[in-house]
Amino acid sequence: MKRRRVLFVHLSRIRLMVKKFAIALLFFVAFVMMLFNKTDSVLIDKTSSLATNVFSPVVEVLVIPAKVVSGALNYFYDFKNIREENRKLKDENRELIIKNSRAAALEIENRLLANLLNYIPPEGVSYSTARVVAEEGDAFSHALIIYSAGNDTIKKGQVVLSDNGVVGRVERVGQVYSKVILVTDINSKIPVMVEKSRIRGILSGDNTGMPKLIFTPLEADLNVGDKIVTSGVAGVFPAGLPIGKIVAIDKNNIKIKTFSDLDRLEYVRLVDYHLADVSYEEDIAQSVENEE
Repeated sequence: MKRRRVLFVHLSRIRLMVKKFAIALLFFVAFVMMLFNKTDSVLIDKTSSLATNVFSPVVEVLVIPAKVVSGALNYFYDFKNIREENRKLKDENRELIIKNSRAAALEIENRLLANLLNYIPPEGVSYSTARVVAEEGDAFSHALIIYSAGNDTIKKGQVVLSDNGVVGRVERVGQVYSKVILVTDINSKIPVMVEKSRIRGILSGDNTGMPKLIFTPLEADLNVGDKIVTSGVAGVFPAGLPIGKIVAIDKNNIKIKTFSDLDRLEYVRLVDYHLADVSYEEDIAQSVENEE
């Protein structure tokens, strides 16, 4: 018991000394703060300025890696945005090119159709327009394939025109496509005449780019440049439809250049003059072949 009482007394003394030391320390701190408060502000400013000058370069050096990383991140972010914008611009440019191409094609088609409309058939004549989808040009035939689906007015023997003149006639009619035999085809025989002199003959195709004029009188006055039109004989083609002009005369070999560019046709007009007698036309062609 005596030992415990002595230990308690010692602890009490230590606590008292600590309290006294703490109070003294507080007074000292308060005194120091009061002293600094009374100190000249110029000294504090100089100290602060010196610290700033010393530590600013260090801070700037430490900030450099952060700036580099931040710049790299911004670069990649901007690069990603640029790539995305570039992709969008390419897509928009592609769409504009497609739309421009479509607009140009429509403009050309409208011009071609407008040219076809320049020819106004006589009253009582029916006609329709068809698009050329293929060509047959070889040593055996010269023909066009036209799209005729949904057009019930197309019939065999109808006259086929371009904006410049006669192209040929309908040879075969299908549910979707129809065949047009050109004036250059070897099976094409069309009664024609020279517009100025009214000399008659037969325009005969020979599977070349220029058909020939046959069965003209030997004493006929023919000249290069004379215009050839349909004569209306045989009731297949009406009279006066333009076909072409004479470009070469070599004895009985008279070459005709068609007004229509048969290699570049896109649209044609099919006209029913209600005159065509196909069987009679075929009889004429057969008789011509027999005489040849």
